[in-house]
Amino acid sequence: MCHLETCRRGPDNLVSLRPGSYSGATVPKESLSPEPPAQAEAKSVCIMGSTGSIGRSTMDVVRALRPKYRVTGLCAARRWRELAAQAAETRPSAVAIAEPSHADSIKPLLNGSTELLVGPEGLVELAGRADSNFVVAAIVGAAGLASTIAAVRAGKRVGLANKEALVVAGSILIPLAERSGACLLPIDSEHSAIFQSMTAGRPSEVQRTLLTASGGPFRTWSGPEIAQASVEDALRHPTWKMGPKITVDSATMVNKALEIIEARWLFGLPVESIEVLVHPESIIHSMVEFCDGSVIAQLGTPDMRTPIQYSLTYPNRVSGCATRLDFATIRRLNFEPPDLERFPALRLGYEVARAGGTAGAVFNAANEAAVEAFLGRRIPFGRIVQLIEEVLGRHTVSPSPDLNELLEADSWARREVVECLKD
Repeated sequence: MCHLETCRRGPDNLVSLRPGSYSGATVPKESLSPEPPAQAEAKSVCIMGSTGSIGRSTMDVVRALRPKYRVTGLCAARRWRELAAQAAETRPSAVAIAEPSHADSIKPLLNGSTELLVGPEGLVELAGRADSNFVVAAIVGAAGLASTIAAVRAGKRVGLANKEALVVAGSILIPLAERSGACLLPIDSEHSAIFQSMTAGRPSEVQRTLLTASGGPFRTWSGPEIAQASVEDALRHPTWKMGPKITVDSATMVNKALEIIEARWLFGLPVESIEVLVHPESIIHSMVEFCDGSVIAQLGTPDMRTPIQYSLTYPNRVSGCATRLDFATIRRLNFEPPDLERFPALRLGYEVARAGGTAGAVFNAANEAAVEAFLGRRIPFGRIVQLIEEVLGRHTVSPSPDLNELLEADSWARREVVECLKD
């Protein structure tokens, strides 16, 4: 069952969209009007990972949506100066810094009314605080799992940019959201596109979903050329401006593998119905094919502010700061099948999605450790996916893990990458 379908169930003061729609989320009655009343209370937003790429884009969106949206929480891992500047602008009730050694540096820069929370526990506390009703989960990688769980446990609406949370712990997060009444709204451009496209029919009418991929910087490179690509080459994405980790993931197509697993959990889709299609222009963000042969697509510029804003304002659409498509300048839209020989990460993604259990945690952790080694110039580009496959090959999947088992699988995979690098 699709999580976004079950989100329609809620208390009496909430109403769902039309019966049979796929959109699923439960929304306040007053938010269904095209323009909420001017006197309506501002929606409060907590941005987890506010100094990263998604966090900064979210800040842009909130600026454009003021005064109907206000920031009540911000957090960062280490960029305390930028976090302090964001806090000075937005005056949140609390900020959190993950690295305790930076607490003394940022504290004097905060307004007296802004509480400082410190360490991993501080991030968890911030995500679950009662003074925010929307949490943007934008901490990169497995590091964002604990705070995402806290937001879901608290019954928040969660804008999910951290796909790794579902890859690692989808079997925990989805049931938890259904129990708490939380709603996970996708921020990934591809999953936002699927979410929007699926409103054209019922869940039972969906034949397949098509996740589009730019192909990354190495779409036209040969296998041997890809294997020896430099860090600078990998960070030169042709269409998107993103952080270094996700940019490398796009170059290996691990990012698309993670998105296959995310779609499997978020939409309750059979793995066999999720296909990947290379689309170099990054204009069509994903498509849904229905049983009658109709294909519904969502188009837009490669600007993350569009899906971020949609998650914040859903089910309404409002003017914002994202760039617009100019169809007169778009000469053609190209599509091609992915090359699984040159980009074997996609094959691994399907295998992990089918395996379930602890496989996702191992896949993600091995990738994070391998990408860190590549960015540190300790391994060549071609070694990233090799390491992931080696670690997966050493792992015996636990089919129904609890959270502790998932976290242990994560730690084990990181240790295994270190051991592989010694060989």
